[in-house]
Amino acid sequence: MQLIIRYAHADRAAFRTAFDADAEDRGRNGMTLLQLWHEDAGHSWALFQVSNPKSARNYLSGAAATFNAQAGVTAADAHFLETA
Repeated sequence: MQLIIRYAHADRAAFRTAFDADAEDRGRNGMTLLQLWHEDAGHSWALFQVSNPKSARNYLSGAAATFNAQAGVTAADAHFLETA
């Protein structure tokens, strides 16, 4: 299973610093980063491989709020995907 998230953020550099600092927490919750893209100065996309969907969903509904605050995230749109 994969997870793609589109983040809206105020400052791309601050987002990236917080994103990198959050890698260990995401990893403990079954999320492995495959790719990170910048759409423009205010939006980024992240693609994750998910080994534990329940933990990843719990992270998104809980601990991700701390990351979002630290990273200046104003909105995040997450989608769990499976190969068709």
